[in-house]
Amino acid sequence: MRGRGPRSRRHHHGGWRVLARVERFAEPALLLLLREHPAHGYDLLERLPELTGEARIEMGNLYRLLRGLEEEGLVSSEWDASSPGPAKRRYAITPAGEQLLDHWVEALRRSQERTARFLARYEERR
Repeated sequence: MRGRGPRSRRHHHGGWRVLARVERFAEPALLLLLREHPAHGYDLLERLPELTGEARIEMGNLYRLLRGLEEEGLVSSEWDASSPGPAKRRYAITPAGEQLLDHWVEALRRSQERTARFLARYEERR
C-alpha cells in the first residue's frame, strides 16, 4: 500500500523508516537566521542545513517560502547592488516576523517537553 499513512513513517524494505521532524521547520529556521542578520537567498540556502538537518533545501522552494513570508509581512526585502555581480535581494525579518518567531519558539519548547516525557516513559520500560 504505497502512498498511504502519515508522511512521518513508511514501511521500507522490510522495516520502518520514521522521520521525527517538525513540519515546515524551514520557516522558523529562516526567521531565526534573518533575526541574526539580513541575508541574500544564497547565504540562507547555505546556512539553513545547520538548523534544519536537511541536506539542502531546493532554491525554488526557498524563494517561494521567502516570497510567502514577505507577502504576509514577516520578512522584507530590497535590492542590494553593493556586492559584485548583478543586484541581489537582501531579506530581513520584520517586527511581525520576530513575533511569529517567538511563537514558534514557544511551540517548539512545548513539543520538546512532550518529546522528553515520551522518551522518559519509553526508557522506563526498556
